[in-house]
Amino acid sequence: MRDALILLVILGLALSAIRRPWIGIMGWTWISLMNPHRLSWRLEDVPVAALMAGGTLLGLAFTRDKRLPFIAPSAVVLLLFMLWMCATYPFSIYPDRSWEMFTRVMKIDFMILVALMLVSSKEQIKWLVWVLVLSLGFFGIKGGLFTVATGGSFRVWGPSESFIEGNNELALALIVTIPLMRYLQMQLPADRKWARRILVVAMVLTAAAAVGSHSRGALLAIAAMGIFLWIRSPNKVAGGVAMAAVAVVLVLFMPEEWMSRMNTIGEYKQDASALGRINAWWMAWHLACDRFFGGGYQIYSLLVFQQYAPNPTDVHAAHSIYFQVLGEHGFVGLALFVLIWALVWRDGGWLRKHAAAVPEALWAADLGSMCQVALIGYLVGGAFLSLAYFDLPYNLLVLTAVTRRWVVEHGRARQPSGPIGVIPTPERRTEAIS
Repeated sequence: MRDALILLVILGLALSAIRRPWIGIMGWTWISLMNPHRLSWRLEDVPVAALMAGGTLLGLAFTRDKRLPFIAPSAVVLLLFMLWMCATYPFSIYPDRSWEMFTRVMKIDFMILVALMLVSSKEQIKWLVWVLVLSLGFFGIKGGLFTVATGGSFRVWGPSESFIEGNNELALALIVTIPLMRYLQMQLPADRKWARRILVVAMVLTAAAAVGSHSRGALLAIAAMGIFLWIRSPNKVAGGVAMAAVAVVLVLFMPEEWMSRMNTIGEYKQDASALGRINAWWMAWHLACDRFFGGGYQIYSLLVFQQYAPNPTDVHAAHSIYFQVLGEHGFVGLALFVLIWALVWRDGGWLRKHAAAVPEALWAADLGSMCQVALIGYLVGGAFLSLAYFDLPYNLLVLTAVTRRWVVEHGRARQPSGPIGVIPTPERRTEAIS
């Protein structure tokens, strides 16, 4: 019954995408993040993502409601990063083993560009946020309840054969989702108290699931986001007390095993896992220095470590988005990768600063602010995890880029004579209206 229901929903979304391709983007995002077919018994081998992408691309070919994807510098740099990865692939150390990941990354990034072409209205942007939150919030709420029920004695894991299958990877995805939950709560009117409280519970449970993953990187990411939110908080005393109270409750709730694992953060020289990561980072550095195009995907083998790592027998994955890209695509790839997120951060800050000048765009200012908070979590937590190609942060690129375009267009409509990309000040806006 569950399998049939999931398949019917996917088929319905794929067929709807032919007429309204933006719905296909929502379906693709849902499948790529939540992996609902992995929750069934008989759909694991069904190409549901290809089915959704096919319906979306067919709709894209016929719809008039589309635009060029290069609406922001971040989108242009993403394309350059894709082209660079295409250039580095022929120089892969293991081209046959790299092919699967190469095609997977290209599909994800291509659909991000398609999303930039199809998502444009305020309603579509908000639907995309809801899809992101519901897709990962499912694991956050379920994992949070599991953590509470078991006293945090067991780790929380993600869907099999996905980017977030591991406990550490799932934890980072959940952390990045929490600010988007907060954004949705901010958009609810004050009289919808129950809806606001439900989202508060969802955020607390999602944080509990992240902590319950026993991920040290997740703890650092949550701390970084908390500090960032506190710095921006207009009421630092109340905000600090509230965050401290939640942190104390979560920490006291966790078992001794969790405390022992977290204490190793400051004792990395005695921790085999941390030393293994550092060894992998040095391997990536030496490899990039030796090979301009990097080593390609799937370079974490004994042969490569024997050639480039300080400890040639301690083979580990990169465990860092930065060293992952460095080792696989060289210094040029790393520069493009970092530039993408710098531009996404800039767009989020632009929204926070300028969207408030347009009364109907206050929601965009909130979204830009929360996207920055989510990006902080990704950039800090990702320093210790191999999630350079995971879909979720690239959806932050979509949100900031299309929302900025929406704000610019509405600001320009209020003052047709103003320069492109400049939001009129309140005084100018009054003159334009009068």
